[in-house]
Amino acid sequence: MLQIKAIKLQPANPFTWASGWKSPIYCDNRITLSHSTIRTYIRQNLTSLVQEEFGSVALVAGVATAGIPQGILVAQELGLPFVYVRSKPKDHGTGNLIEGEFFEGQRVVVIEDLISTGKSSLQAVAALRDAGCEVAGLAAIFSYGLDIAKENFKKAKCPYFTLSNYDALIEYASNHNLVSADDLQLLRNWRKNPSEWGNTIQKIV
Repeated sequence: MLQIKAIKLQPANPFTWASGWKSPIYCDNRITLSHSTIRTYIRQNLTSLVQEEFGSVALVAGVATAGIPQGILVAQELGLPFVYVRSKPKDHGTGNLIEGEFFEGQRVVVIEDLISTGKSSLQAVAALRDAGCEVAGLAAIFSYGLDIAKENFKKAKCPYFTLSNYDALIEYASNHNLVSADDLQLLRNWRKNPSEWGNTIQKIV
């Protein structure tokens, strides 16, 4: 993901998230879809993760929008039906929140591309539960490992697993000389208090 720039590290020139938080990292897993070898690798490993952690499921659900293609790939690999969950109900036609065919009582695994605070992921989990599905848990490509996400998933009683995470990322970046010692410290400090981290650095965009 670092090699194809699906993940970018810019401690001295941070990104701004939709929440307004300043961040030294930006993750865009959509880029992985453009690389067939990496796309296959992620599909195979997400599928293995689902099988190992959740066992038998009857349905795969993707979180709109970035979780949709990853969810479809996993569903195809498992030979299972697929649905996706919108961020809000469609404002015309049937007004669906969940798109696709599903049945009450089905055991479903939710597929997401990225976990930051967990808010959008857990909205999808709640929608599936409200529709009568049994949510086994959630699998994603990457997690920032934020404490708020851990707390949110615990409160929702929803187990989740990811292929990689922020700790593994910065360790790899450090071991391969992709960041300086000073940048490494900035990266570590961000995770401790991401909402206030931007106030402690001089260069903000």
